[in-house]
This record gives sequence, structure tokens and C-alpha cells, in this order.
Amino acid sequence: MDSTERTCDIGMIGLAVMGQNLALNMADHDFRVCVYNRTQDVTDDFVQGAGSHPNIRGAHTLEGLVTTLKPPRRVMMMIKAGSPVDEMIEQLLPLLSPGDILIDGGNSHFLDTIRRTRLVEERGLRYIGTGISGGEEGARHGPSIMPGGSPDAWPHVKDIFQSIAAKVEDGTPACDWVGSDGAGHFVKMVHNGIEYGDMQLIAESYHLMRSLLNLSYPDMHRVFSEWNRDKLNSYLIEITADIMAFKDDDGEPLIEKILDSAGQKGTGRWASISALDTGTPLTLITEAVQARSLSALKDERVAASKRITGPQPDQIPDADSFLSDLFDALYAAKIISYTQGFMLMRAAAGDYSWDLDYGSIAHLWRAGCIIRSAFLKEIEAAYQRDPGLSNLLLDPYFNAEIAQAQPGWRRVVSAAVLHGIPVPAMASALTFLDGYRSARLPANLIQAQRDYFGAHTYERIDRPANTYFHTDWTGHGGEITAGSYQA
Repeated sequence: MDSTERTCDIGMIGLAVMGQNLALNMADHDFRVCVYNRTQDVTDDFVQGAGSHPNIRGAHTLEGLVTTLKPPRRVMMMIKAGSPVDEMIEQLLPLLSPGDILIDGGNSHFLDTIRRTRLVEERGLRYIGTGISGGEEGARHGPSIMPGGSPDAWPHVKDIFQSIAAKVEDGTPACDWVGSDGAGHFVKMVHNGIEYGDMQLIAESYHLMRSLLNLSYPDMHRVFSEWNRDKLNSYLIEITADIMAFKDDDGEPLIEKILDSAGQKGTGRWASISALDTGTPLTLITEAVQARSLSALKDERVAASKRITGPQPDQIPDADSFLSDLFDALYAAKIISYTQGFMLMRAAAGDYSWDLDYGSIAHLWRAGCIIRSAFLKEIEAAYQRDPGLSNLLLDPYFNAEIAQAQPGWRRVVSAAVLHGIPVPAMASALTFLDGYRSARLPANLIQAQRDYFGAHTYERIDRPANTYFHTDWTGHGGEITAGSYQA
């Protein structure tokens, strides 16, 4: 093909909802896009229908797509995560030239992205693994974009990505370079984990309103709408208010007819696994993941509800004062959720040698994404005040906010326990706070137990650090100790 025919700025592989909407978004911003789907009819239907845009053209083969692209050729994959991405990379590599750029915009696991970046760079090409948040609407009108991978690829996609990204209040894009190899997909994974946490906390608040206060759906719509005008202002609170007001065809609240069994695609679970791998106490997000797993046991729960009894309190709290406390509990637990998410990113940055800018990451999440909220502006400000901040709870603003919210938060968790209403995320957040603020925890007993049954050794507070001791607790043991010590 003559070089004059290479007129497209980027190729888009995969024309499901996200791929189509990103292509349209790019086309609207004056980028020429060549689209391809392995099912030819899908490509044709899109180009002749919703994608009938002067800046969009279709290709029936990967070879045809590649030959339309300007150098360095930029090819974006919006396909199912896992082996399909590996298979597509193997098909594309022989068609591309050194310096060309492969982009994975799906929800890939960051370890896969690390591996793929290395593979593609060894072939002389460049690779980007980018998180994209905002769903269908975000992809079409402005998502949050979290790219990572080969650093020298960024200048070649920056204009496209930042043009199509959502914009925060000052007009800056919710998109910037995150870091090398898998950093972008890791940050998106943490985003999704926090999303799990936020959703579970809101669901627990709804449960308390419905089952403890017996609020009507119009009343709950009013409460969530009011909260959305305060410190809890966020996309998820906004849509929760909408859901409370939505009626089915028969005029009844639709939410009452939705099965209480929540699905998940795996990114929250990945965050919990990464927390275990890095030794990060991601307790709230892990409880949110487990709450979805528990919800899936619908038949067992129905059977158990008929055989296992709980408390039967006869006193309902005063609605106004309890709602005030519940606001504080939700807000404080939300702070913990983000605190733990940023703790996980800091731990991973050390393990994978990523130079993450935490204030910039908070900025990326302020628009376009599912967890966008006014709250993130304060997180960005905290890291601007102290880029080396080790924990959000140590920032003066968040320290004061937690102190103010604690009394109501504790009353809510106590009431939930006394009334037998599960609040796993809200309660685990409070337990984390109490553990984190404790100068001394009972882990000394755990270390004694480990040494007793396994000779794992321990350190002493009255001896130099990193000096290890073993005690013959029974008088029948020996001096041999375990080969490794892990606190």
C-alpha cells in the first residue's frame, strides 16, 4: 500500500460497547480510527451504522488494519482479558515494525501486563497497558485513563488519550502516565477494589436504612440526594439516589425485585490477592469482595434464615440522629477504603520499582471514572502537601475528619451488631482504625505461640532490633530453630 494511504492515527481491535464508544470518542476529537472485529459482520454493521463517521473506516483483516496506520503504528486492543490478548499479540507482532505501539485497554491483570511489556519490548516494539474507567458513557464522552508500560510510547499516544479523557473542574484531563510495565493496570485494579468497597459501604447504609429504620424508598431517595450535596458527593451516591426513586412498570420500586446476589469480574479479588502478596492490610476491600461471595449463597442463606436465630430488639433508633451518625460512618469508612488502597499502591511501588505519583493518581480518579467524587480533591491535596505521606490517616485534614466522625461511626457499628444487621465493610474499617492507632497489639502472644510449636523465634523489645530468640517453652525442646523468621 502506498504511504499516502496510511492516514489513520490509531487502530481499534474489538467492537463491543467499550471499543465502539472509544472509537467514536476518538473520531469526534478529529483522530482517524481504523476499526476491526474478528467477526466481519460486526465491523460492517458498526461502520455502516453508529460508526458511520468520516473519521472511522473499517478493516476486514488485521493486515488491512495495520496498513492504514501512520508510523509509528498505534494499535489498541479492547478485547477480553487473558489468553485472547496473548493470542492477538502473537498475531500482530509479525505485522508490525520496530517502534510500533500495542495498547491493551482491557481489564488485564497487571502481572500479565508486566510479562507482555517485556515480550513486546524484546521484539523491538512498545507496549501500553492502560486502565480505563467510566463504563459505556465514559468511553463515549470521557473516561478516566490510567496508562502504563513502555515510557517512550507515552508521547505518541498522549494527545489521543488526553483529548478523549474526562476533564476535571480546571479543565485538566483525567489521564496521565502512571508508570512502567504493569503500573497502569495495577492502579486500575486498585481503583476497582475501592469501587467494591464504596459499593459495599453504600449497600450497608441502605440495609440499615431499610431494615433498622424502616425508611421508605422516597425517604431513602431524599437522604442519598442530600448526602450527594455534601462531603459524600460522588457518582455512586448519585446513582444510588436515582435507584431508590426508580419504579417498575407496576409502580413499585424496581430494586425490591432485584435478586440479592452480587456478581463480580475478578478485579476486586485480584486486589485482595495482591494485598496478601505485599502484606498490606486491605481489610475493607477484602470484606467487600467476600460480601459478594456470601451474597451468592442465596439458597443457603434462605435455608439458614429459617433455622438460625438472631437478636430481636424492640427499640428503633431515632431516625434523624441515626442518619446523622450513618453519614459519619459511611464517610469515615470511605476514608479507610481509600487509605488502604493507597497503602497497597505504595507497597506495590516498592516491590515493582514503580515511581507512582499518588496525588496524580487521585487526580486521574476525579472525573470520568466510577469512583469519581469531590472527596478525591482532598486526597490529591494531601499528597501535594506531603508527597512522601505514608498514610492518609496521618494527613492533618483526614486525621481531623476521622476524629470528628468516630463517635457516630462507633454508634452505627454498635447498633448494627446489636440488631443483627451485617456491616462487614463498615465494621472492618473501624477495626482497622483501632488496630492502626494501637501502639501495642497482641501479636506478641502470636509470636510466642509460633515459637512454642514451631521454634520460629521472636524479637524482644528490651534487646536490639533484628536479634532473634528462641525459648524452650516445655523444657523438652532443643536449641534448633526454624530456618526463617517472618513477623
